[in-house]
Amino acid sequence: MMSKKNIIFSFLLFTSIVFFSQSERVEYLPTFDKNKIHYGFYLGLNQNDFKISLEDVTSIPDANITVKPDTGFNVGLIADLRLHKNLNLRFEPGLMTNSKKIYFNHLTSPRDSVRDVSSTYLHLPILFKFSTDRYRNIRPYLLAGVSFNHNFSSNEDNQDDNFASKFRMKTSNFMYEVGVGIDIYLYFFKFSPSIRGVFAINNEIKYDNPANGTSPWTAPVNYMGTRGVFLTFAFE
Repeated sequence: MMSKKNIIFSFLLFTSIVFFSQSERVEYLPTFDKNKIHYGFYLGLNQNDFKISLEDVTSIPDANITVKPDTGFNVGLIADLRLHKNLNLRFEPGLMTNSKKIYFNHLTSPRDSVRDVSSTYLHLPILFKFSTDRYRNIRPYLLAGVSFNHNFSSNEDNQDDNFASKFRMKTSNFMYEVGVGIDIYLYFFKFSPSIRGVFAINNEIKYDNPANGTSPWTAPVNYMGTRGVFLTFAFE
């Protein structure tokens, strides 16, 4: 599967080719950016893992947790509001899927030491888009904003926990996002590849039931939050 480095490299290579191929002097969609509101959709790839902060637990010495993420997919819609000639407010509701393997390296049993976490999110970002002035048929931009994520696969309300081999996350989560992209004006539409980082604000882990005793899976975790890379292709 595609790694984060490959996602970033692919984006940089693609945008470099586009930038240096702008020899065409015909300016497509010359009035597109004067629209107060416009719409579109996007497709993309993502790779999300977890930032994990551990704390010392006397009964669980040398706790060690690592994550192996796989590449997932995201799809959604775009609503864009023009605030200024170089500033837009965007709402990009969509669905995001991904999977990860979490390794609890301090546990020796194969049944206990690995958890497969597959997630499907309703992803609701609100973003500010800061664009440069247009140069021929391209226009670079920066993105920054926050998002709400509803995890349909969280297992938060499941009474079973890791003692029953069920890894649980919180259903509702908040993130902040920053990214960079480039608008490419084509004959019929605007094509916009972008790459962005997403970072969880809240702790996403659902701790195991203390009635079952000290959990070797969740007790050492002080914080577990998503961090990831999105490669997105927008059509507007």
